Amino acid sequence: MGSGSKWRKAKLALGLNMCLYVPEARDRDSSPSPSSPSSNSTTTTTTTATQPRLSDAVSLSPSGQATSPSSSAHRLSKSGNPKSSKRTCAICLTSIKLGHGHAIFTAECSHSFHFHCITSNVKHGNQICPVCRAKWKEVPFQNPASDLPPGRSRINGVGWSRDDAWMTILQQLPSPQLDMSRQVNSVFHAPEPNTFNDDEVLNLQDEVPENGNETTTETAENNSSRTIEVQTYPEVSAVPSAVSHNNFAILIHLKAPRGRHISCQNQMPVSQNSRAPVDLVTVLDVSGSMAGTKLALLKRAVGFVIQNLGPSDRLSVIAFSSTARRLFPLRRMTETGRQEALQAVNSLASNGGTNIAEGLKKGAKVLLDRQWKNPVGSIILLSDGQDTYTVTGGGGANSRTDYKSLLPVSIHRDGGTGYQIPVHAFGFGADHDAASMHSISEISGGTFSFIEAEGVIQDAFAQCIGGLLSVVAQEVGVKIECVHPGLQITSIKAGSYQTSLMADGRTGSIDVGDLYAEEERDFLVTVDIPANVSSKEMSLLMVKCGFRNPITKEMVISDEPSEVKIQRPAMTGQPVVSIEVDRQRNRLRSAEAMAEARAAAEHGDLSNAVSLLESCRRALSETVSARACDKLCIALCAELKEMQERMASRRIYESSGRAYVLSGLSSHSWQRATARGDSTDSSSLVQAYQTPSMVDMVTRSQTMILGNRPPSQRKLRQAQSFPGRPQPR
Repeated sequence: MGSGSKWRKAKLALGLNMCLYVPEARDRDSSPSPSSPSSNSTTTTTTTATQPRLSDAVSLSPSGQATSPSSSAHRLSKSGNPKSSKRTCAICLTSIKLGHGHAIFTAECSHSFHFHCITSNVKHGNQICPVCRAKWKEVPFQNPASDLPPGRSRINGVGWSRDDAWMTILQQLPSPQLDMSRQVNSVFHAPEPNTFNDDEVLNLQDEVPENGNETTTETAENNSSRTIEVQTYPEVSAVPSAVSHNNFAILIHLKAPRGRHISCQNQMPVSQNSRAPVDLVTVLDVSGSMAGTKLALLKRAVGFVIQNLGPSDRLSVIAFSSTARRLFPLRRMTETGRQEALQAVNSLASNGGTNIAEGLKKGAKVLLDRQWKNPVGSIILLSDGQDTYTVTGGGGANSRTDYKSLLPVSIHRDGGTGYQIPVHAFGFGADHDAASMHSISEISGGTFSFIEAEGVIQDAFAQCIGGLLSVVAQEVGVKIECVHPGLQITSIKAGSYQTSLMADGRTGSIDVGDLYAEEERDFLVTVDIPANVSSKEMSLLMVKCGFRNPITKEMVISDEPSEVKIQRPAMTGQPVVSIEVDRQRNRLRSAEAMAEARAAAEHGDLSNAVSLLESCRRALSETVSARACDKLCIALCAELKEMQERMASRRIYESSGRAYVLSGLSSHSWQRATARGDSTDSSSLVQAYQTPSMVDMVTRSQTMILGNRPPSQRKLRQAQSFPGRPQPR
C-alpha cells in the first residue's frame, strides 16, 4: 500500500468538492423524517468553533424531509453516531473524530469513512465497502470541476445566510449496460392535463411602487434614460467628388441602455418594476446516458437557476427521455415556488432514449397554452445525445435529419405566429448532436452553447440567465433610408438577423428583437456612391431605431435620426480607413471562413477546412485593426487557430470540433455570448459579447466562497465585448 503522501496526492487530484445548495429548512427544530430502510447511508458534517456553522445538508428540496429511495440525493443526518468519533477510517487509517471539520460518510453497511477519502476511493472505480466488501448501490461523489483550496467552502451567496444547508448528492450508479427500451420512471406516466393553461397568475402588484412618489420618480428617471444609443461610421470620411465608389461600407452601431443588474453581493432578487420578468421553460434530457455525475451536475445547475429567479419570474420543468413529461407547471418563483421547483428537479431520474422533438413540443406547449404572459419568454434545452426518435428526411446512405421537425412550427422565427420564443440550446459532452442543437437554436432565434467540460454546466446556465434577466428592449428595429437621390443600398450584413431591402434599393430594415442591458450590435451596410461635383458634402443615410419598453409596454423611437455624411472634396490624401468599420469587416470575414470551413469538414475535406481558416487568419493579420493591436482582431485570430487545431483529425472534429465551430458561429451570427469549451478559463473566448449582467451571474456561479474574496486564479477578467470601441488616445 502506498505511503500517506501518495494518498494526499490522490486526494488532491480526485477529492474535489461537489456541493449543492438549498435554503435553510423553515423548521430547524423539527425532527427529520426516518430514512428509507433501503437507503440509509448518511454523511455527518462537523465544524470547528472558529468556522461558521453549516447546517445539516438535505436533499435538493429545501424542506427538511427525507428524499425517496429513487432520488439521487440523501439527506445528512442531524446527529452522527456517538461511537463514530472513536472509529478509524479504513482508507487513510486515521481516526474519525467529530469536531475536526471533516465530513463523515456512513455507508449502507454502517461503516464510516472520511468523506474525501471515500470519494477518492470511488473515483478509482471501487464500489464496494473497504471493510466488509459489501457492494454499495449508492456512492458519494464530488465535483470534478472545483478547484477550491483545502479548507475552503463553496457556497451560493444568493439569498442564503452562511449557516444554511449544503447539499451533498449521492450518485446512483448506472446499470452496467443501459437498456434504452426499459420502462421510464413512473413520473412519466402520471396524469397530465391536455392543455397547459394552469400557469400561476402574474404578480401584478409588483408593478405598483411600494415607496410612493420617491420610487415613482426613480423609475421615471430610469425609463427616461433608457434609450438605445445609435452611432454610425463611414468607411472613410472623404471621397473625391469626381469619382464614384461602389460597395462603400457604413457601420451602424447600437448599444442598449444600462439595466439594474444584480451584483454578487446583493442577496435579494430585483422586483418587477426594476426589470422585465421572465417565463422560463427548462427542457432537460434525462436519458440513460445522463446517469450519474451528469445528472447530478444538471440538478445543481438548474437549482442555481431557480435560486436566482425572482418572485415575478415563472419557471416550468420538462424532462424527456424516450418520451417527455411536464414535471413542474409554470409557477412563480416565490419562496414556496422555489421549494417546489427544487423538489421537482430533485425527482429527476435517468433512463430511456433521447426524444428531443417530444421534449421541445411539451416545452413550447407550456408557453403557447399559458393564460398569462410575462414580457420575456424563453426555453433552455439541454441534451447530451443524439435524437433517437425523429424521422430523417430523404433516404439512403446520405439521409440527413430534418432538423426543422425537431422544433414545433409554432415557435419558428418565420412560422408566422408572431411568437418570439427563442430556444437556447446546450450541447453537453462529446456525444451530443451539435448540428441538430445548433439548428434548433438558429430556427427559433436562440443561441447554441457547447459544454465540453461537465463541471462548467452551471456557469453556462448562469451566463444565459444573466442575459435573460436583463432584457431592456424588445422588438428592436432599425430603419435605413437613403438621403442623396443618386444613392442605392447594395447590401445589409446583419448575420442571423432578418433584413429587408426595397426593390429600388432606397430603404432597408433590420429586425433585431430583444436586447439585454448594455448589449451591443453592429451591422454593415454597403452603398454605391455616385460622382458628385455639385457640393463639398454628401448626406448618405438616415438611420432610425425603435423598440418596445418591456416594462411599460410603450413603443420608443430614437429622438433624432442618425445621419451619415461624408466630404466630397476635389482631391483627397491617403484615405484613413475607420477602425470601427475594419473591425466589423474582420468579424464578418471570420464568420464566413468558419462557415466555409465547417462545410468542407462535413464533406470530409479537413485539409481544405484548415486551409480556409489559415487563409483568413493571415488576411486578418494584415488589416488596419491588426496593425493597431485591436483586441477583437487578436481574439478572432486566436479563435481561428483553435478551430484549426480542432480540425486536425476526423476523430477530434467529431468529438469537439464540430460543436466548437457551431457555437462560435452562433455567437458571431447573433453577436451574443455562448459557452464554448471550458467557460471558466479566463482566456476563453466564451467572454466575447458578454454583458455586465452575464459577468455578474457567472462570477456568482464561480466564486462565491465563505468569508473571503475569490481566489485570484478564479477571478473573472473584465469582459471585452467584440463590438467594443477603442479608447481615445
